[in-house]
Amino acid sequence: MDEVRRMIAVDVLGPDTPLPSVRQLAADLRVNPNTVAQAYRELERDGVVYVRRGQGTFVRGSAATGDLKRTQALVVAERALLDAHRNGLTAEDLIAALAKLNGEGDAS
Repeated sequence: MDEVRRMIAVDVLGPDTPLPSVRQLAADLRVNPNTVAQAYRELERDGVVYVRRGQGTFVRGSAATGDLKRTQALVVAERALLDAHRNGLTAEDLIAALAKLNGEGDAS
């Protein structure tokens, strides 16, 4: 699910782009087809994709790229914050490090 959202956010998948069939993606990823079907159902429920019976699953044209980018930013931030906490860092430490990497001043 994260990868589909990421691909939409970075414009790899555009509106009405077909996704691989459940069976094909399950075979490619070597996972149970039920896992892929569940992911597709959740993406549909979230309004990211739509299903055309007998034709497949497609990227929803109204899947706002901005909304998906914000969602992906939250996912990335959550992972980074969890990793920071595991390493004894605070959110402020992480923000300062990100600012320094982004060239926004001296964060020592």
